[in-house]
Amino acid sequence: MTLNLCVLTPNRIVWDSEVKEIVLSTNSGQIGVLPNHAPIATAVDIGILRIRFNDQWLTMALMGGFARIGNNEITILVNDAEKSSDINPQEAQQTLEIAETNLRKAESKRQIIEANLALRRARTRVEVINATS
Repeated sequence: MTLNLCVLTPNRIVWDSEVKEIVLSTNSGQIGVLPNHAPIATAVDIGILRIRFNDQWLTMALMGGFARIGNNEITILVNDAEKSSDINPQEAQQTLEIAETNLRKAESKRQIIEANLALRRARTRVEVINATS
């Protein structure tokens, strides 16, 4: 038995295929989803999506959004998503270093909030690369 997973951003379809299992980062922690999961709708946090298909695991960076699960269908609508294979490791590490520097330099509340958000996104991208290597 499988699940139909569709990961969408405002600009594109990132994934649309059958999978065996996923592990999703939500605002209240990670949840695992197998076939016949109870129907839920949840906020998706900035974090890693793990997808099991063909007895392999694929990782993807998700940048916040919403997910709907029911009737063995999962629809994830996020601000942005990147498969691990699409992330350049050097660029991701450089972005992380820049985000850390920007957080140290941030002074106003708004700058601190924006810098923290950029840092979480950059860390997630690096974590996705490290999870596959």
